Amino acid sequence: MTNRTPPEQGSPMIQSSRSANSKVFVLDTNVILHDAGCIRKFEENDIAIPITVLEELDRFKKGNEDINFQARQFLRTLDELTGDIISESGAPLGPQLGSIRVVLGGQMRESLKSILSHDSPDHRILNTALELKQHEAPRPVVLITKDTNLRMKAKAVGLTAQDYSNDKVESFDKLYTGKRLVEGVDSELVDQFYAGDGAVTPDVERLPIVDPIANENFIIRNGSKSVLATFGSNDGCYHRVEKLATYGISPRNAEQAFALKALLNDNIKLVTLAGKAGSGKTLLALAAALELRQRYRQILLARPIVPLSNRDIGYLPGDVAAKLDPYMQPLYDNLTVIRHEVGNTDAGDKIQELLDSKKLEITPLAYIRGRSLQRIFFIVDEAQNLTPHEVKTIITRAGEGTKIVFTGDIHQIDHPYLDSLSNGFSYLINRMVGQSLYAHVTLEKGERSALAELASDLL
Repeated sequence: MTNRTPPEQGSPMIQSSRSANSKVFVLDTNVILHDAGCIRKFEENDIAIPITVLEELDRFKKGNEDINFQARQFLRTLDELTGDIISESGAPLGPQLGSIRVVLGGQMRESLKSILSHDSPDHRILNTALELKQHEAPRPVVLITKDTNLRMKAKAVGLTAQDYSNDKVESFDKLYTGKRLVEGVDSELVDQFYAGDGAVTPDVERLPIVDPIANENFIIRNGSKSVLATFGSNDGCYHRVEKLATYGISPRNAEQAFALKALLNDNIKLVTLAGKAGSGKTLLALAAALELRQRYRQILLARPIVPLSNRDIGYLPGDVAAKLDPYMQPLYDNLTVIRHEVGNTDAGDKIQELLDSKKLEITPLAYIRGRSLQRIFFIVDEAQNLTPHEVKTIITRAGEGTKIVFTGDIHQIDHPYLDSLSNGFSYLINRMVGQSLYAHVTLEKGERSALAELASDLL
């Protein structure tokens, strides 16, 4: 490695023992809050943590939200790695990994002062990264941030900037949909699905399906004949799927029939339902939960609170319950639909009875942490606004007899640092494909109304 003049006091230069081909990655605060374990996912490259990031993490370390846990976990890990003092070369992260150190930012560069109107944590992080670029040349310095605006500013001043993509799905087009269309099947084979118990053994010559996935669904057609089927991972057979009403809700299309089949299957403990607004994701999940209520100790409906503007729930009037009502109202709306469908019957009265006795509870997702999920039918709505770590945290809390259902629309993400490929919902679908305890269905057709469908397609 070429010898360089030792840095002055306070310089952010990293003297690494790694190869000159390695890079220096500068991490923004939002990357750490997204994944506290990110520092071990940059291979042999070195990591620089601007002192401004530690200042920001200090503001997040108190609380019960996932970002608070991430902040505390990262600070503990960094403290363990660095020991009493961080050397000029940084603290080693482990075998086949680079080093990590905290770097101090100097005075704001004149080139930045002339184009940035005010001082901010983002601008101080950007300034630190630019200083590193100067001192570390010719080693590449890359700013890693989930803030699109900061990435654009970095690129504008000649600094390479990238999103944190370690837990991103490779491609939206390759995301598992949970269903396939099979055409040109022998007419007699279609008839066989309607005979006996509706189970058909695999035969690639007669039923041209290659590599079926556990609990995958199929629309099988031949001219005017068709049948809906799902592949059972336990017996290796294809089973006919019927459109049966569930707690007053009848499936209106093939995808909804597939969804109800998975929701009502006791052997499937994890279900994900994706689809645009009005496709029936939450309604179907709730109807299935009510149908199976006697098998579970409680039905929980939860959703993350992500405001659609910069005003959080603290600005809303009233106590905690009143502040949360606007976020929980869509879940109550689905209950109203089911009540309307069942009419003035015992089934309709049962819904209110379940609410009064807390057997059916609607709650913010943040309030679930720490609870014991034993024999719970747990529905998580708006799952596209969760991070991969939050999804993992929820699922790993599942006890015996618990079923978890995630519903969401990957195209309607309100979280500022998530997108269609990096959100926890897409991550979950991508990683769980092929597991016998898991089923997924993408619902494509909106069933709320003709107007809602038109708006979803055209606007």
